Amino acid sequence: MEIIFGLIAGIVSGLGMGGGTVLIFLLTLFGGLSQHFSQGTNLIFFIPTSIVAIYINYKNKNIDFKCSLYVILFGVLGSIIRWNFGNKSFFFFLKKDICYLFDFYYIL
Repeated sequence: MEIIFGLIAGIVSGLGMGGGTVLIFLLTLFGGLSQHFSQGTNLIFFIPTSIVAIYINYKNKNIDFKCSLYVILFGVLGSIIRWNFGNKSFFFFLKKDICYLFDFYYIL
């Protein structure tokens, strides 16, 4: 199952649509992993797939480095803020946040 999940997430990731969202969904609903383990697994999945995507986009001159710097800096800041809040919240809120994220993602 993991091979199929990885392949599906990789294809979606290659389309630029966020393969991690699909991977978390598949691992949680069909892979039998908890949401926490699915998210952790997704972080590991993200490292090699993002390196490949960065290389291809750099080669095709599709990266705005100035914009990327701002997105990275404030993305890390937002991540730290959410991690600190999430560390003090209940597991229920984590599930709720993921539901809102999926809703927002699919509306776009």
